[in-house]
Amino acid sequence: MPLTPAAPMPTTFPFKIFALPAAMRVEDFQFGITADVEVDPALEGHFYLFEKHGYGGGGTSWEEHILTILEEAAPDLLEHVEGFSTEANLLFYADSEAAVREFMARIQPIFADLGSLSKYLGQTDPSDFFA
Repeated sequence: MPLTPAAPMPTTFPFKIFALPAAMRVEDFQFGITADVEVDPALEGHFYLFEKHGYGGGGTSWEEHILTILEEAAPDLLEHVEGFSTEANLLFYADSEAAVREFMARIQPIFADLGSLSKYLGQTDPSDFFA
């Protein structure tokens, strides 16, 4: 199923998916996965939840946790996505629609629901993370 307006993913919250314009492409990456963690009011609860568990809550913190989840659950996917996050913005590039779909299948259910995110963060140790 292509990522088009006619056939979008059912839901991507808290992430937004976009096709990279040719001028923005780095290496073989074709898609961007982003979350405006600093300015999107819908993500304010995420920020406070990260802080509650001892993390920064910015884009680099999100990226570090997402990479950790993927290392454990889908290590092969790490060959197809790369993070370029800042404190204000989570940003991953993906090399294919299949990589976007797998990323969303693994990560979106955890981050879409504050209860699921709290459960995940509660199982982590802040001393194991940098951001």
